[in-house]
Amino acid sequence: MKIQRIATGVAAALFLAPPASAQMQKVGDAPEASNMRLVGTSDLQARSAYQPTIHHQGDRWIAYVGHHGGTPDVPKPRNPLTGQEEFNGTSIVDVTDPAHPKYLAHVPGLEGHYEAGGAQMVRVCDGRTLAKADRNAVYMLRVFGGRAHEMWNVTDPARPTLITRIVEGLNDTHKSWWECDTGIAYLVSGVPGWRTRRMTQVYDLSDPAHPVKIREFGLPGQEPGSTGAVPTELHGPISTGPAGNRVYFAYGTNKGGILQIVDREKLLNGPKEPTPENLRYPEVGRLDMLPINGAHTTLPLLKMPIAEFAHEKQGQTRDIVMIVDEEILNECLEPRQMVWFADVTIETRPMVVSSYTASEASGNFCQRGGRFGAHSSNEFMPPMYDKKLVFVTFFNGGVRAIDVRDPYHPKEAGYFVPAITDKTDKRCTKVDGQERCKTAIQSNNVEVDDRGYIYVVDRANTGMHILELTGVARKAANFP
Repeated sequence: MKIQRIATGVAAALFLAPPASAQMQKVGDAPEASNMRLVGTSDLQARSAYQPTIHHQGDRWIAYVGHHGGTPDVPKPRNPLTGQEEFNGTSIVDVTDPAHPKYLAHVPGLEGHYEAGGAQMVRVCDGRTLAKADRNAVYMLRVFGGRAHEMWNVTDPARPTLITRIVEGLNDTHKSWWECDTGIAYLVSGVPGWRTRRMTQVYDLSDPAHPVKIREFGLPGQEPGSTGAVPTELHGPISTGPAGNRVYFAYGTNKGGILQIVDREKLLNGPKEPTPENLRYPEVGRLDMLPINGAHTTLPLLKMPIAEFAHEKQGQTRDIVMIVDEEILNECLEPRQMVWFADVTIETRPMVVSSYTASEASGNFCQRGGRFGAHSSNEFMPPMYDKKLVFVTFFNGGVRAIDVRDPYHPKEAGYFVPAITDKTDKRCTKVDGQERCKTAIQSNNVEVDDRGYIYVVDRANTGMHILELTGVARKAANFP
């Protein structure tokens, strides 16, 4: 679908951004960009943002944005729609006109600062795709801080209503996955008794009002009653549904990462008692990463045609999984977290074949403040991007467009580093026993919609930036 062009004097000035070699950001500076440009913004009420989900809802596009908790300085930002101070939760924004996003509602989450509060994760499904749901309804699955998973009715996105608490009393939660065609949900949970803060609870949510638990799942050594070393915790899964019959689990964030490939049918219908044997039963393949790198997102890029191999008798197409680490420490005080491409064509023997990182020297990012390194990729793959481009956030390095048409040689196709504002929060680290704080952009998560717009949300309270491609990046996606 052709992307709408925005041409205003203000927008045009923003597009003439300085190169990424600019040093420290300050309020009033323009964004830094190459082959990407700003279309519109929402300040998201200056709430620290984690996960955006963009849902085509009737004739509208709605952004559902999960938030971290507040800060000690501002634990409850003010909601101008209600005039009330509210704990961070879920923002709901109409982005039908991406140049003029309209804030519709804020649904408060759990009390708490940073990752202890808020409602980071959000997924949305239409009732018409779920077997036992109201066909006229739209449903939102979200976390309630680290304590619970909830189901909401967002048929009218300006007036969300709570349907049920799916499960509560948890130690932690994170980025779950919900299959809109089957209703199967893979909930990232911290179930008391398990030896890790995050593992998987599998639920049937095809009837959103009546959740049905299927099983609990994790790596051997994480289950209750086990002994010895405990494998690193789950970060999040991605399922290919019944057709692909695979679930790709990412464990670890910045160290001890694991890509686990699981047979979905065996996971759902195999023996469910969490014994070591039963936990191993659905596993098809596994890649143990370096101790210094993690696995935040494992995005399957399957049946990739490789032009270089077009004349080979075998192997013209390959199954690839893109593994994105997460940088944790500010100002480069840990090994670089990057993007890795694993060839999983032979699932029992996955092998890393290439990597990508944004260039630190291109913007002196280690000195800018906050985190610099990979964090998260888009997970929705509309036709214009499928097997062509992916988008990965790099915190103070903004969002990077990566050309993956040859996954053995991925290359940067563009970038966008948003401008800081007077709402951007500081990021601090200890230097010689003294706290040093700097204000820097912290692009956190990214998603795209089926029109091709790119949505980047900021961890440091700078809001949501809606982008479109230009130049060679736009040509790589076959846009007109």
